[in-house]
Amino acid sequence: MPQAEVLPLDELVARARALAEDGPRQLLGIAGAPGAGKSTLAERIVAALGPVARLVPMDGFHLAGSALERLGRADRKGAPDTFDVNGFVSVLRRLRRLEPTSVWAPEFRRDLEEPVAGAIEVPPEVRLVVTEGNYLLLRDDPWEEVRTLVHQIWFLDLDAELRLRRLSARHESYGKSPEQARAWALGSDEENARRVAGTAAHADLVVRLADPPRA
Repeated sequence: MPQAEVLPLDELVARARALAEDGPRQLLGIAGAPGAGKSTLAERIVAALGPVARLVPMDGFHLAGSALERLGRADRKGAPDTFDVNGFVSVLRRLRRLEPTSVWAPEFRRDLEEPVAGAIEVPPEVRLVVTEGNYLLLRDDPWEEVRTLVHQIWFLDLDAELRLRRLSARHESYGKSPEQARAWALGSDEENARRVAGTAAHADLVVRLADPPRA
């Protein structure tokens, strides 16, 4: 992995604001391994920029649980082939071309552990769309098209042990026992993390937060 720059949150917010001012609409991606803090960083950037920014996470394009069961992929939920990547690319393409009406995107509901269609509205006046997810820099077809549509992609790095603790705590909060949570974090999540680490070289910026927020 390339050497990460250690930057404060305020610096990343300033860079995102400058990007928002650089054209009719810009797309910013935040990639990284499971548990790195991508969603927390993305949410803070969007909150700091206000109405000109909107968050459209990759997680909204999870396949439904029933589809994963039917395909035999439920035990690998979160792997690249458990997402509707073509649907994700299609929405990114619409967002980039700045349509005259709102674009609606799905949202992943943690309380349901399912995606919900048409939950996120991106009106035409939004100038920065932030998306975050593990696989924004993946080079496999059709994931590789994401990189051509997003103007800048940052790779968020985090100490491996801290990331593992975060993941275990997250899985416990979803109802898993401590043993089940750690097994999932060390199993499927860690396999995905190793795959994601190899994509950092394709990022515009590899960054570690100087003071990483709790995620």
